[in-house]
Amino acid sequence: MRDYPTVKFRIYGHYREGCDLEFLRYFPFLRRFQIDVFNLKDLSGINYLTNDLEYLGLGQTLSKSHSLRFLERFTSLRELYIEGHKKDIEVISQLVKLEDLTLRSITLPDLSILKPLVELLSFDLKLGGTKDLRLLPDIGKLRYLEVWMVKGLTDLKAIADVHTLQYLFLQALKGVTALPSLRRLSLLRRIHLQTMKGLNDLRSVADAPMLEELCIIDMRHLKPEELRPFVGHPTLKRATVGLGSMKKNEAVKELLGLPDVDRFDDSVYT
Repeated sequence: MRDYPTVKFRIYGHYREGCDLEFLRYFPFLRRFQIDVFNLKDLSGINYLTNDLEYLGLGQTLSKSHSLRFLERFTSLRELYIEGHKKDIEVISQLVKLEDLTLRSITLPDLSILKPLVELLSFDLKLGGTKDLRLLPDIGKLRYLEVWMVKGLTDLKAIADVHTLQYLFLQALKGVTALPSLRRLSLLRRIHLQTMKGLNDLRSVADAPMLEELCIIDMRHLKPEELRPFVGHPTLKRATVGLGSMKKNEAVKELLGLPDVDRFDDSVYT
């Protein structure tokens, strides 16, 4: 591992007995580490890791009492993934070099603890119940935003003011019935909408002036005609649309006349 500092060292499993991270005493040189062990009982072994840690992933555990206070030592972190851990989560505000942050199964009253993250480029908000996204435009210099299955979320108006955004990914937000006009997002080039069952009108999405790639996935409630706002879009180059039947999908392909999106090539945006 010493010879491959860019390789992520991940430990995972569901062990019957609780375990700890004492083995990290042999890996003080790691720069990228992730732990996904549900019965993890002690996080203190993380203290063996170098202060220069660049990536840390902390998966969900049976215990909800683990404090995140240990994060304050890792001021060089560029990427952070946290699932289900909220105790002392305000410490994230000190990690001002973060460029990529994922919060999963965590509910925050709002996004105020993220305002100090001036270098943040990518933010994933997954599960949990954070309903207030009004501070999104004040967070970092976001290029990528993903919001997935956030319970009770209905208002996405703040997205319209994230002027640095290049890639927007929204999935399974059943409370969202409308999106704001994206006409002010001049850098937005890819939009991915998946299982957005409450969304019927896509005209606000078609407002994105420099949109190049469009993914509409598992949107069975839509009719091909509802993709008409994208016909003749001056910058749209590729589109992948799944409306639940081959007949409807073929109708959209004929309507738009565009090749499919390579959904696995997102490096240019993130």
